Amino acid sequence: MEELSNLHLVALLGFAIALVFGFVGNKTHFCSMGAISDVVNMGAKGRLGAWFLAIGLAILGAQFLFLQGYVDLNASVYLSPNLYILSYILGGILFGIGMTLAAGCGQRNLVRVGGGNLKALVVLIILGITAYMTMRGILAMVRLNWVYAVNADLTTQGIQDQSLFSYLGSLFNLEDESLLRKIGGFVIAFGFIAYAFKQKEFRTSFDNVLAGVVIGACITAAWFVTGYIGQDDFDPITPQGMAFIGPTGNTISYLMTFTGAQINFGIAVALGMIAGSFIYAILSGNFRIETFSNKTEMVNHMIGGVLMGFGGVLSFGCTIGQGVTGMSTLAIGSMMTLASIIFGSALTMKIQYHMLDEKGFFSALGTGLSELLIPWKKQEA
Repeated sequence: MEELSNLHLVALLGFAIALVFGFVGNKTHFCSMGAISDVVNMGAKGRLGAWFLAIGLAILGAQFLFLQGYVDLNASVYLSPNLYILSYILGGILFGIGMTLAAGCGQRNLVRVGGGNLKALVVLIILGITAYMTMRGILAMVRLNWVYAVNADLTTQGIQDQSLFSYLGSLFNLEDESLLRKIGGFVIAFGFIAYAFKQKEFRTSFDNVLAGVVIGACITAAWFVTGYIGQDDFDPITPQGMAFIGPTGNTISYLMTFTGAQINFGIAVALGMIAGSFIYAILSGNFRIETFSNKTEMVNHMIGGVLMGFGGVLSFGCTIGQGVTGMSTLAIGSMMTLASIIFGSALTMKIQYHMLDEKGFFSALGTGLSELLIPWKKQEA
């Protein structure tokens, strides 16, 4: 039997990790957009707890691998010394708007496709094409010439990367950041985990706890596979966790150019997510073909796919790519992106809610902004 190349071994392991993620994601109904919706519309924090537990565990896992010398997080895209401020904020907001219109982020739509949802398939096709256009097509000119132009080169301030610890180390003139990273990483991770378990809706739900544990473990496993197993001297792999926007675009390209294309970790992860979800849907008897109910729903999903594809590439990731994987590196850009995604999604939900009361768009926008930015102010009924 021919031995697997390094690239194919990493892809196979990525598929296996995503298979677990997709299976559990379908079983537990994990959805970051749904987590935000639960908080905004009902004040429920169960699914938010699952998301935050995943972040906390991913931070612990990634920082442990880095401190032990298994994975060089500095070689990842998240810790670039260029802080693309406009890209993180604008991309994050657009992604947040898009995932709300499309009823789920990239990860959730991959899971929904595995369960037979054709609406999600439309979203993924549009998302993937838009993402590819933004990475390598006509929209790349907008990204490179306009959006990326607004950035801060941290090396001019003597900071080698955008890790929170590198910034603090430079601020306090620390020669050795390892102790700061050990203490700071644990404190931040513990904060996310403690917040999760503080929520009764979270800790009393087996599915929410399971989702948080498995997703956090999957991100850590992805770092280990690409950052340690994949570090072959002749065919090295760039260390990466799990992300779903760029990989969805690459998967569409791979499927169209299969005979002349080469699989990679991201493509294998996207396919593994669908496969894992499909397996759960079949075993549980929950596989259902679902289609659009009306034209408005279809248009919203299509617009959402475009905004997620464009915004996700601008912001270097999605609710998982930046919101968990990027956060595990404690990159400043990941923190900016996560906050922007949540803001964009929450604002869109507020606007949608107020427009149901027959308010105009700008009136709904103003009311929604005031509710988010001045939450203690009583709003008119």
